[in-house]
Amino acid sequence: MSTYIIYIIVAIGLFAFAALFALFGVYAERKVSAFIQDRLGPTETGKFGLLQTLADALKLLQKESIIPQAADKVMFILAPVIIFVSVYMGFACMPWAPGVVPSKISIGLYYVFAIVSIETLGILMAGWGSNNKYSILGAMRSAAQIISYEIPAGFALIAVVMISRTLDLQQIALQQGVLTTETAKFFGLIDVTHIGGLLSWNIFQAPHLMVAFVIYFISSLAESNRAPFDIPEAESELVAGFHTELGGMNFGFVFLAEYSMMFLVSMVAVILFLGAWNTPLPNIGAVKLADWTTGIVWGIMWTFVKTLLLIGVQIWIRWTLPRLRVDKLMDLCWKVLTPLAFLCMIISGVWRLWVM
Repeated sequence: MSTYIIYIIVAIGLFAFAALFALFGVYAERKVSAFIQDRLGPTETGKFGLLQTLADALKLLQKESIIPQAADKVMFILAPVIIFVSVYMGFACMPWAPGVVPSKISIGLYYVFAIVSIETLGILMAGWGSNNKYSILGAMRSAAQIISYEIPAGFALIAVVMISRTLDLQQIALQQGVLTTETAKFFGLIDVTHIGGLLSWNIFQAPHLMVAFVIYFISSLAESNRAPFDIPEAESELVAGFHTELGGMNFGFVFLAEYSMMFLVSMVAVILFLGAWNTPLPNIGAVKLADWTTGIVWGIMWTFVKTLLLIGVQIWIRWTLPRLRVDKLMDLCWKVLTPLAFLCMIISGVWRLWVM
């Protein structure tokens, strides 16, 4: 019985984290966009506008959820829940620190990819169920975009898996620091097993993994429907796309899913490429920086810092680059990213056999 209680507490904790992060993420995005556009951003509600997103969340909770007369009611109501739950469940196997993981799954990376892909189904349901031409156009665009960009993202992640030889996210994290029992080599040349730090991160284990990281990061922007890949929402063309008709908490779930997805894809990048919960500080002679800054509390802090940095880059890109045209977006995926990611995967095999 106590095991089930722990599972429920962990599930509630992850939901609370997703909600709190959405509040923080929206506030941070408004402030960063205001800085880029030479504005002030939220200033009126609370000190420095800190309570603005909380006020917006309370407003959403009080709004009536209107269902259009011609909508498919079951699909319309279920779609936002499926979109959020598919992203939320992806957090189940994410390692936060040594020995700290909500659920130990030996095929964790495969699970994350499988469960997150269900989001596409929810988006299609939202578009079709709304019975609105803008919604269905946005949903079709989103499905085409997400399915297309899953291919280069998948190849880039397989390139790391071939080097790590495991799908267990905690094991992949363990291999990138001083706690590893395997040999870590900087660019396949210098033994850094006992030095640790950023030198033993996967991104520095082989040169082509730096390319794989860039490919994954670009693809993760597209999978999150973030600018410059936000054509599924495209306010100026589709009036918000698949969530045009959603209001109240139905829209709130879509909002929660978007910001949870930003954190999830960034955390996957951190775990696979940027050392996961391992410290960036190496051991230098008698100064054991890596040993001193490795542990549960340090691990949680490093995971947060690295993930938030990647989210900061996502926000910066959204408010800096213009939206890509549909044909340009597909050209980038099929003619550039997919062949490059496939090449990275082949090089990983060769690297594993002949260099490591």
